[in-house]
Amino acid sequence: MAMSTKAINLASFSSVFPSSLDKLNKPSKGVQNSFWVPRIPLVKAVQSPAESDTGRWAKQRRPQNADGDFFVDHTCIDCDTCRWMAPQVFTRVGGMSAVYKQPTCKDDRLKALQALISCPTNSIRTEVPPPDILEAQKTFPIPIDEKKLPGVYHCGYHSSKSYGASSYLIIHPDGNILIDSFCSPKFTERLARKIEELGGVCYMFLTHKDDVADHGKWSKRFCCDRILHSGDVEACTADVETKLDGNGPWRLGQDIMLIHTPGHTEGSVCLFYMPLKILFTGDHLLMRESGLDIVEMYNRYSVGTQLDSVKKLLDLDFNWIMPGHGRRIEFKDIEEKNAILEAFVEEKYAHYSSVKNKW
Repeated sequence: MAMSTKAINLASFSSVFPSSLDKLNKPSKGVQNSFWVPRIPLVKAVQSPAESDTGRWAKQRRPQNADGDFFVDHTCIDCDTCRWMAPQVFTRVGGMSAVYKQPTCKDDRLKALQALISCPTNSIRTEVPPPDILEAQKTFPIPIDEKKLPGVYHCGYHSSKSYGASSYLIIHPDGNILIDSFCSPKFTERLARKIEELGGVCYMFLTHKDDVADHGKWSKRFCCDRILHSGDVEACTADVETKLDGNGPWRLGQDIMLIHTPGHTEGSVCLFYMPLKILFTGDHLLMRESGLDIVEMYNRYSVGTQLDSVKKLLDLDFNWIMPGHGRRIEFKDIEEKNAILEAFVEEKYAHYSSVKNKW
């Protein structure tokens, strides 16, 4: 198929995606609020301030680790990846991850090795080179839940350039979809071959513009069409094949809906996989150890608009959230999902309205 770098509108969508349905009748609308939020520089992946000139001290074992083979060093950026991938091994101590219990069975060891491979800063290490590391590498991409979510995979190999963001793969009869490969997963031919065995990649869906890097390598490897909202296109993504234009929503095939959720960035878009009731949210909404979050510190457009976009999710029937950062969420049903989201949005609105009034 000939590549096009022009912005497309909904009417032309079917020419880009032959299996697309007719456009939806009701485009989304948002009301922007002017909330003030303190911000920090847009640099997500930072080295530990403890690192010495030689770097040797930083790569040493943190004293908070339990005795044994696996350990976390001082370069940890506290991205939480290892703690949700292998919670039976890793925990948070002193603002960083640490091993609180050495793996005692084969399954725990595999999960620890998968976390080691996925650590974006290579901060997880072993005292002795693991003889089974190659077997662990072969497990990627990892099925998320083969019974509940067949054909949905976590790619692993997180990158420091995206602060350890997750990337996902959907196996789909109309063409597989790689979600969020700006920087994660780091490009490795080993992972590419495993994805190729699963049918390769037809579409690369990019939820937003942050941290562009290896998406070009993945696109070239699989000759796939990249999809990004035109509001998030920058010089490094000017050549993406498909630019979403307007407020959507859009359809990709018969069972995938793309939902414009501006706020974190102007062009943030969530992917709603309807058959399995999964919402892939990128940086729009995530779950930390402390609960739901919209990471206001890294907001690049409008916190008020982002909250309006979170509120829009009440109209969607999904049970799972697959975020770019943090932990996956499974809701019992739509009632629980809506109750949790409504409470979260109301709390945030109240907080930022109070902050605004003080200024």
